[in-house]
Amino acid sequence: MAQETRSLEEMIKELPPDLYQEVKDFTEHLLATKTIKPRRKKMRFSWVGALSEFRDQYTALDLQKKTQEWWDDEIPH
Repeated sequence: MAQETRSLEEMIKELPPDLYQEVKDFTEHLLATKTIKPRRKKMRFSWVGALSEFRDQYTALDLQKKTQEWWDDEIPH
């Protein structure tokens, strides 16, 4: 069974006025809400090795907690 391929525009043109308005409203809603989300910045790893001088003073877990504190302090709330 062959499936007919039509563009979205062609299908929308066939809708009755009330359904056309629903599609238009929904599309405007999607554009307004889905395209304005800011992207989260990716964490950079340029700091890797920067804490090596503390290797003998602190455990890895201590350093992880401290770097998380520093990270949290830099992010505006």
